Amino acid sequence: MRRLWESPAVRIGAAISVATGLYGISFGALAIAAGLSVAQTMALSLLMFTGGSQFAFIGVISGGGTGSAAFGAAALLGLRNAVYGTQINRMLRTPWPLKLAAAHVTIDESTATAVGQEDPAEQRRGFWVAGIGVFALWNLFTLVGAFLGGAIGDPARWGLDGAAVAAFLGLLWPRLKGREPVAIAVVCALVTVLAVPFLPPGIPILVAGLVAAVWGWISHGRADEGLEPDLDPYRADGPGPAAATEIPDDRRGPRGPRSGDRT
Repeated sequence: MRRLWESPAVRIGAAISVATGLYGISFGALAIAAGLSVAQTMALSLLMFTGGSQFAFIGVISGGGTGSAAFGAAALLGLRNAVYGTQINRMLRTPWPLKLAAAHVTIDESTATAVGQEDPAEQRRGFWVAGIGVFALWNLFTLVGAFLGGAIGDPARWGLDGAAVAAFLGLLWPRLKGREPVAIAVVCALVTVLAVPFLPPGIPILVAGLVAAVWGWISHGRADEGLEPDLDPYRADGPGPAAATEIPDDRRGPRGPRSGDRT
């Protein structure tokens, strides 16, 4: 166990798991405030298990939107995990009995921890420690937040009403690294604001997503732009084991550029 803990991927994966898991408290409380039961809240965390999509789902529900609109908004944010899955499948070559489990825990944190490693064994350790760790702690603290939700009353009193907005901003901010991503964000925000008075809750964000998809279809930017993990545990300016040296381009393997900054 001591030698295992000396693994940088294990330490980073464990640290990320704790930090991300604690955020589940806000989701659990907000889900209860949106009208979901404890069982429904836990079903979302256990089965959907992607923080941004979960916050999008309850954000639409709490705003009075329909279930289909909430599902559509959640699906839009969850598409990136499918792209991560192709990267992880090539990188780790997971055997078939574990593919379903690996697919379920393929999220920003597990992907970022894995691709931050050069050694294949470290990649596997990082992926599974972060993936399983986040899954376990996220669901544990979602349950805590769900039970606390009825006791704390109005989430706005504790600032939890802004958690969904913070989740969206956390997903968006790392993407704004060029003129085109900024332009897309501004246009989509404007479309959303204009659509809100005329469309049911939850639909404006789908319209904005459609505008972004059409723009991306006709754009000539990089095919993989915007599909990098939202979290990079090995930033060059970070302390300790996170301060890894830059990996040469010819040794990166099936991974995209690093992002600077899960919800």
